[in-house]
Amino acid sequence: MSEPEIDLGALADGELVEQMHDDLYDGLADEVAEGTRILLGRGWDAQRVLAEALVEGMRIVGVDFRDGILFVPEVLLAANAMKAGMALLRPLLAETGAPPVGKVVIGTVKGDIHDIGKNLVAMMLEGAGFEVVDIGINNDAAAYLEALETHRPDVLGMSALLTTTMPYMKVVIDAMVERGVREDYIVLVGGAPVNEEFSVAVGADAYCRDAAVAAETAQRLVLQRRGSAPALEGAPA
Repeated sequence: MSEPEIDLGALADGELVEQMHDDLYDGLADEVAEGTRILLGRGWDAQRVLAEALVEGMRIVGVDFRDGILFVPEVLLAANAMKAGMALLRPLLAETGAPPVGKVVIGTVKGDIHDIGKNLVAMMLEGAGFEVVDIGINNDAAAYLEALETHRPDVLGMSALLTTTMPYMKVVIDAMVERGVREDYIVLVGGAPVNEEFSVAVGADAYCRDAAVAAETAQRLVLQRRGSAPALEGAPA
């Protein structure tokens, strides 16, 4: 016997936000969009809906993904549900001029055409309030440098799924050093074969083992660089 349908409009604000967290978790895009409309109709501004309903909901999803409770297909559904709410909020946020947390350029490295992990990271970053420029797959150093020059992000994210392609991350970072722009950007690396030791060896700022960690790390390092968050002991500077 199926559960009775919940009347979102009958819920108090706090109950509705909690229900939206549940609906995000379950990947229910229509319900997330409806909850977003209801909160906006009750006078919530777009930034508050984004922070309390969508970003917090995706944070919960990210924690359970990190802990192995949720898996990639479920996170993709949650991210799709978040996009349904974001589609309503994005034009309102643009009208208010609300600044993003920061900007990220992300892509997989030369020789690597696997993009599920990258796409998850991009979705989680967007859910955390970042503007994300996804340059896709199979990027050589020139493509990364061009994207950095064009978009001037705070963060460069590189992904690799193959042990044969992950060394190319160092090629990109070396090219940034040669161009004299390495210190202008936070560099995050990730992917199945990548680890903390490798990230240090290639000169990245941090290794991110999954999409949730990537979003948390990007937020922390951007705030830290801007001087509005303390450095964590043992964390990459």
